[in-house]
Amino acid sequence: MPAPSPANSRPGGADALPRCAVCGTGSRQAPFRSNPAEQAPDLDLRPGEPVRSTMARWLQQCPSCGYAAPNIGRAHPAAAQAVLAAPFRSLMADASYPPLARRFLAWSHVLEETGALHAAAEASLQAAWVADDLSRPDLARSWRFDAVALWRSGPPLDAEQTVRIVDALRRAEAWDDADATAAALARTNPPEAVAQVLALERRLISAGDSGRHTVASALPPPSRRPHVTHQQRIAVRSEPFLARLRRWFRGG
Repeated sequence: MPAPSPANSRPGGADALPRCAVCGTGSRQAPFRSNPAEQAPDLDLRPGEPVRSTMARWLQQCPSCGYAAPNIGRAHPAAAQAVLAAPFRSLMADASYPPLARRFLAWSHVLEETGALHAAAEASLQAAWVADDLSRPDLARSWRFDAVALWRSGPPLDAEQTVRIVDALRRAEAWDDADATAAALARTNPPEAVAQVLALERRLISAGDSGRHTVASALPPPSRRPHVTHQQRIAVRSEPFLARLRRWFRGG
């Protein structure tokens, strides 16, 4: 996304209110900063604590037009059209969705409309995490299906992304699809860490287990280095979760 222009901020230095890149409204927005996760991530790579409990600060949202993003002072050139269109306005008006989940769905919608399908999938999955926390399995299931559809509609998937699709399908109790996807991935000889997670996923699918499990359940801790470092071996690109989180938020 383009860097915010001076027009996106009011004069006044550090005390200036950031302006929404879509409608120009200024509002107070807290920047997201977090220490690295100390606990194991879930199989879908939802981070452990303390990052796990910071979701309410991952995105900013304009109080006027509803545009949501990691930094509402920046926007894809097509974002304004997406925000002003009827589907986005309908989403913002849907009071049946939890407010925090609606924020992630708003970001997912903008990303989808601007062509960043994998990033849109991440935002939909994050909405499902909100639903998990609020004990709304109906919404969590629906948004996991949305995430899977977006992942599959985008560029070719790597092994890590595919095993996360397996987890989303398992959590949504789509057993046949989860099993078929897992079997297809197993035939590609994926990297060792992904293979270990995939093996656990297949055992859980066979047992009809749709619950939350962590990467630590699949990857035994090494003897000479911290377990949290070991957990990140699932990331094929060897990229820390928060770095990937920020990249996803940028739509890259």
